[in-house]
Amino acid sequence: MSLLSSLSFIVRHPLNRGHPGATLIRWLRWQLGSRILPGPVVLPFVNDVRLIASPGMTGATGNIYCGLHELEDMALVLHALRPGDLFVDIGANVGSYSMLGGATGAHCLSIEPIPSTFSWLTQNIAINAFGDRVRALNLGLGREDGRLRFTGGLDTVNHVLAEGEAAENLMEVPVRTLDSVLDGQSPVLIKMDVEGFETEVLAGAERTLADPGLLAIIMELNGSGSRYGFDEDALHRDVLARGFATYRYRPFERVLEPLNGARSGGGNTLYVRDAARLAERVRCAPRFRLGTGGEI
Repeated sequence: MSLLSSLSFIVRHPLNRGHPGATLIRWLRWQLGSRILPGPVVLPFVNDVRLIASPGMTGATGNIYCGLHELEDMALVLHALRPGDLFVDIGANVGSYSMLGGATGAHCLSIEPIPSTFSWLTQNIAINAFGDRVRALNLGLGREDGRLRFTGGLDTVNHVLAEGEAAENLMEVPVRTLDSVLDGQSPVLIKMDVEGFETEVLAGAERTLADPGLLAIIMELNGSGSRYGFDEDALHRDVLARGFATYRYRPFERVLEPLNGARSGGGNTLYVRDAARLAERVRCAPRFRLGTGGEI
């Protein structure tokens, strides 16, 4: 993303609207400070939860600029989960979503295949003393247990290597099915960010998808599956056939907006099995204080 595009995204972000001056000062402070002070920085995130950030961490720095980088999806995690729930964060990266889950008091299963990224995830767990509620696994997910090759130097867009694809910093990573990892546990919410490998991950999650306790799945189908020859339209139809419907979450109003089977126009799509239960949860959820100021 170019500098101009980044600044446009930051200034137009819903949590920054009406505050362009403060937003740009926050951006400039990070740009200068991260160069003057070498190494990672620990910053406030949500309530008393903190997040480690370092230059180049796209998702983490987005939270610095905007409070919640992916507003609708991140706010849903905060508003949908309750203490004792199980939240599964697939493709956890450095752990932004997992830390949000921890902030609610929920238990989190955080799955991240890239060792260097996994190290940041475990550090975020440690600085928040979330060892009792966030379990991190350094592996990938697929339709069967085994091993797969991943790219390793692409930050938030690392992915399973496609057949015939050339890339640097390759690594072989152990892979399991989600069903085997959960071993009978029942998640309330799943967030999946696997850069086109969703078809394979869900193929290994038959039992999990059939679990009536699973209220919703946050998943992006952006065409990346084509690198593996996957039909994302077919996957979308399959999820709908399993009893899910598509919605958009409006966090300021605490409302689920039906998409009538369509996918979100951009970013993640929210697949909901029990809209009435989820709507009641988000309506009654407490407000959360953001590190950038304000609440959600």
